[in-house]
Order: sequence, then C-alpha cells, then structure tokens
Amino acid sequence: MSGTLYIHGVFAAPTGITAGHNAVYVEQGIIRAIGSRDELKLQLSGSDYQIVDWDGGHVLPGLVDSHMHLSMHGMKLSMLDFSNVTSKEQMVHLIRERVQVTPAGEWIVGLNWNENAFQPAVPPLREELDEITTDHPIYLTRTCFHAFLANSTAFQLAGVHNDTPNPPSGSFGRNEQGELNGWVYEEANQYFTRIQPEPDYETKKSAIRRACEDGLRLGLTGAHTEDLRFLGSIETMLRIHRELREEGLRFRSHQLLYYTHLDEAEARNVRAGDGDEWLRIGAAKIFSDGAIGGRTALLQQPYSDDPSTAGMAIHDQQLLDELTARARRLGFPIAVHAIGDGAAHMTLTAMERNPLQGISHLPDRFIHAQVLDAALLQRMTALPLIADIQPRFVASDFPWVLDRVGAERTAYLYAWKKLLQAGIVCAGGSDAPIEPLDPLLGMHAAVTRRRPDQSEPASGYLPDERLSIAEAVNLFTSGSAAAVSEQQTRGSIEVGKAADFTVLDRDLYTGAEQLLNAQVRMTIVNGETAYTGA
Repeated sequence: MSGTLYIHGVFAAPTGITAGHNAVYVEQGIIRAIGSRDELKLQLSGSDYQIVDWDGGHVLPGLVDSHMHLSMHGMKLSMLDFSNVTSKEQMVHLIRERVQVTPAGEWIVGLNWNENAFQPAVPPLREELDEITTDHPIYLTRTCFHAFLANSTAFQLAGVHNDTPNPPSGSFGRNEQGELNGWVYEEANQYFTRIQPEPDYETKKSAIRRACEDGLRLGLTGAHTEDLRFLGSIETMLRIHRELREEGLRFRSHQLLYYTHLDEAEARNVRAGDGDEWLRIGAAKIFSDGAIGGRTALLQQPYSDDPSTAGMAIHDQQLLDELTARARRLGFPIAVHAIGDGAAHMTLTAMERNPLQGISHLPDRFIHAQVLDAALLQRMTALPLIADIQPRFVASDFPWVLDRVGAERTAYLYAWKKLLQAGIVCAGGSDAPIEPLDPLLGMHAAVTRRRPDQSEPASGYLPDERLSIAEAVNLFTSGSAAAVSEQQTRGSIEVGKAADFTVLDRDLYTGAEQLLNAQVRMTIVNGETAYTGA
C-alpha cells in the first residue's frame, strides 16, 4: 500500500529517538517505522511510496492547543481588534475609523481591549463612545471576554436603562449617580448578544475555516475548542467540520459542549468520546467565575486593590453541583472555567460530590487555575482531572495582577511548576482569541514568565514557577494528548502513533529566544502535508 517517507528531519532532543535517525515512514496516517533514510529506503525496497524532504527541519510531535475557541478566533481575524492598543486614544481612533466605513445602524463590534495597558487604566466609557457615534450601536469585548463596553444606542436596543436590575449572574456598571457608565459584566452580556444579527451559516463556516487555517500556519495540528455558543447547535458544528474535511481541510478538533446544549446532546444520543480521528466530543463546559482583569474572578477573600468585592460566582454551589450531576448522568466529564481560588473551591467540591469514576474514560478539565492555595492543590491531586493552563496569561497579566490579588496570594499564582511537581497533568492552550494563538508564544511565556518585549524582571515574574523548554513543549504535545486520553495514539513520535508533525526551522531546546525566532516550515496532519511555509 502506498505510503510516505519523510527524510532529513532533526528530531527534538527529548523524543527518545535514536541518534542518527532522521526519517519516518507513514502509512494510512500512522507512523510505521522510524530510522535513518538509508535504512528505511532499504526496508521499503520494491514498495510504492512517495518521498517528502524535511530538508533539515526540526521535527516535533504535532502541536495541539488544549483550550481555545475556533469560532471566535476566526471572527477575530475579520473584526475590530484592540490587541495591540496601548492607550484609550488609540482605541477611540480605531473605533472612529470603523464608524466611517460602516453604514449607519450596523453594529460596531470589537474585542481584546485591555485598560490595564492604558495610562490611566480607564477605557472609553459610555459618554465617550456616544461622542464617537450614536448612529451605530457599539459593543466591545474586553480581552478576558468577561467584561464589555457599550454606547447608549446599544443599551437602548438591549432595553437596558438606569433602573434595569442586574441579572443573577452579571451586572451593569454604574457611576456615582447610579447611571449606566457603559460597562457590562458576565452574563449581563446576553441582553446585547441576543439582539445582534445572527451570523448566517456561511459566516460561521468561514470563521471555523479561517481559524483552522491560521492554526495550521502556526504549526498546530489540532485544537480543543468550545464553539457552541457561537455556532448555536451540535448539528451545525458537526456539519461545518464534516464539510470542511470533505473540502480538504486537515485539522483535528476536540469539541467541548457548552452545558446548555446537554439537552440536544441527550436528544441526539451524543456522549463524551464520540466521533472519529478528526472530530471528537469532549466534556461539558461550565463557567464557575469570571476573570481577574474585570474583578469578576471569584476569590476566597476580597481583592487587594478593591476590598468591596471578592468577584462573582456564575452559579451558586447547589446549581454547580446539579449541573455536574446532570453531566455525569449523560456520560460527560466536566470542563470548568475556574480562575479564582473561590471558584476553584466550588469546582472541586462539585467534582468531589459527583465522582467521575465509571462515567467516562476522559478526565475532568480544570480550566485556568490561576489562583490556588496549598489545600486546593492537594484536593486536585486526589481527582481524575487535568489542569488546562494558558501560559501566555503570564505575559498579559503581570505586573498588574499582583496588585489585584496581593502579596499573600502570590505563592500559588499562575503556579504551573507547582502543578507539575504535584503530579497533575497539565495541558497547554492559548484561550485564543483572548491571547495569540501562536503556541510558541505560549511556550515562551511558560519558560520566561514575562512578555517577549520585556527585559525586566530578568528572571521573570514569580520565577520559581518557570518551566523548562521541554516542559513547555510537553504542554502542547503529550499534555494535550493526556487531556483527551489519547496518550497511546498521539503526543509523541513513536511507531504506531498518529503521523502528526510540526516542523520548525530551528532547535527550540538551545534557548528561550528560539521560541520567538522559530518559523514553521511544515505542518503535517494524519500523514498529509496540511501547511507549507514560504
């Protein structure tokens, strides 16, 4: 049977591949042999195969982002994006530019603004947005996706007024006079999202395509994603990915199901683990709190820079327990967004009260785990879970996060090393579009604990939590595989495993700077070349 012989590759040091081996033979998407070029050519004498020359490229197991949102990343690529904005004035300028080319009445939407990068740390509020336009509703999503800004037109269309009460799991920002100031927090955003035009099927499909193609460009062979809040139904999600495969797109996805879609999953008899080598169903996704930036992450004690609040629980403990129990009854592990230590306590309590054993071969997923303590970490070690971490948050959140949580909580702040040392399997993701999708930037943050453009602090923030380059790479290879119980089939380069490879132009293991300079030469998925660099 016809196969492919990949030659002249340089395998990463920790792979365990014998020195001198520089070739891999692949058949039907599976690694069938590893050896030297000459050895494998001899073994394959008389066989029908093609040769692909890696030309000295450095070969890693296929990188996989363990936590992102394909749909919103794809939409971000065509939206007003404030990721690189460092002042309120810049933000206002970009909005004005978009208004000038947008017909009156259409929504001005944007994302990834971060007031912590501004001096002073204040975004344009409702009245300033009104000065830009009242002919367009404006709705802007903060970088954390847990806080938003709107102008008066958007509030009017949403039916939200000064006397509108806060919903149970969200709130509207108000000034000292009690008037709406433009801020919208957590699930109060539903007032606004439900009145915005629903993207049609082709828009949704195009967003997924753009995101997958961008992932391949960055060396990703797959991603674990949650898209149902955008796509609207399991049926639509399955149809889009099936059509994209039929059209030749080669990208693996592991789909978390937002908990409100469990009824549809039950009606369709969908269970965790269902699917094929290209798309597989994962855990039920639940939010237990918000984000530190907007002070909606739930802490056990009040915020150090605002003692009036300890954050916000999306669900109380009883409801979180009930949601977990329902997921278990339907055969699902849970994947819980838990950033603050208060949310961590609630999440672990729900897991402990509703054991996973006997429900699914997939582990529970503890997503983010940014603020912990020793007792919480110990409880995590006793459960069948993986920690779904986003190393790039370190680059975005420091140093301002230190003021938010205070010195008394820094010992377990973004404590990736402590998680690994405790024996907790960690998987690495970007949370794109909140952070850049590039996995090498995530690895760089894990290793240096600072932004690429920073030279200080030289040892990074909370340097005891720095990872080695090998540990950082493992987050996006063996860690991502373990998150979906695929250790036996993916995550390393071994005979019998899937032929997923990320080929770079240099050796990452010679220094952290290589993580910033490396270029993707080739992305190979299931033994097929899915992307070739320029």
